Amino acid sequence: MFRPAEAQPRDEVPEETLPVVASSKPRRLRAWLIAIGGLLLILLILVGVKYGQIVTMMSVGKTMLPPPESVTATKVQAVEWRPVRSAVGTLIAVRGVTLGAELTGTVREIAFENGAFVKQGQLLVRLDTSAEDAQLQGALADEALSKQTLERARRLRKDLVNTEADLQAAEARAVQATATVANLRALIAKKVIRAPFDGRVGIRQVELGQVVSSGTPIVSLQTVTPIYSEFQLPQQALADVKLGQKVTVTVDVFPGATWDGTVTTINPEVDPTSRNVRMRATVANTDGRLTPGMFASVEVFSDKVEQLLIVPATSILFAPYGDSVYVLEQTKSADGKSELVARQRFVRAGERRGDFVAVVSGLKAGETVVSNGAFKVRNGQSVQVKEDTSPAQLAPTPADR
Repeated sequence: MFRPAEAQPRDEVPEETLPVVASSKPRRLRAWLIAIGGLLLILLILVGVKYGQIVTMMSVGKTMLPPPESVTATKVQAVEWRPVRSAVGTLIAVRGVTLGAELTGTVREIAFENGAFVKQGQLLVRLDTSAEDAQLQGALADEALSKQTLERARRLRKDLVNTEADLQAAEARAVQATATVANLRALIAKKVIRAPFDGRVGIRQVELGQVVSSGTPIVSLQTVTPIYSEFQLPQQALADVKLGQKVTVTVDVFPGATWDGTVTTINPEVDPTSRNVRMRATVANTDGRLTPGMFASVEVFSDKVEQLLIVPATSILFAPYGDSVYVLEQTKSADGKSELVARQRFVRAGERRGDFVAVVSGLKAGETVVSNGAFKVRNGQSVQVKEDTSPAQLAPTPADR
């Protein structure tokens, strides 16, 4: 008899028929590890190359020196310098007044031109005095009559014809008549305005026929030759500034022009607010170009002459921690060649005049310093000196271009 065939479960598959999957995973992992290792190797090689380049550049930078900086140079000069104190002053007339009318009247004559120079006693303006002139004639007649009456009374008194009272009355009438004449002449004189001193008149403020009252301004009169220059200096100046010292005055209105004068007044007190001292100099304004009210630059020259060292102002580097200059020194480089090296040196700056500054300490006469280009130089840097096309001057005269 035939046996029925045994049924095999579908889930059971012979091992020979399964695909090979497990053996491929180690191969894939190995490939990824090799790729990552290669990238890391390349990255390390690049880092090493870059590090080598950086090290090479740093070593080259340490040995490489910057090229010499191009500058101009000058020698420290020893000069005789007269100390000067500068101030801003105001010009004031030696004598100045605004002439006005003392009495009410009508302008009948104007005897001056605007801005003209007049002499003391010169007629300027005459007011109407016709009424006073008429009264003066009557007063003069009365005065003459009173004098004749007085002479007659004196003769009669000698002969004892009249009394002492008659003589005294005649004397009183004569005195009264003389006083009346003097009063009328004074009134007429007050209506004739004359220059009280020599000077220059301004622009008149009245016209012919104008009725002026007491106190009405007529014209300004100023004495401008000479003229005062009033200025202030710090209280420390009292130790140096004395009466009679020379001053020089300049104004912006007339560039290049100077006027000489002397210190004539020093105020005996110091201003407690500003600690300044008011001073006044008399300036010989011979050409009359200086006028009262102008601002003026005043330079007061000391009587002492000092020996100072000066350098151009462009040589000094001004800084809060101290002023300095670059001094040029001749040295030898590493390869044995001669070169100029700039060495920074701190100095104490003093007074400035023109393009120069006095150096109180820190330099010696004859030393060479950088005059232009100091701002671009470092301490110990080699420099190259070029020709200076615009040397510094004590009294520069810049051109207006």
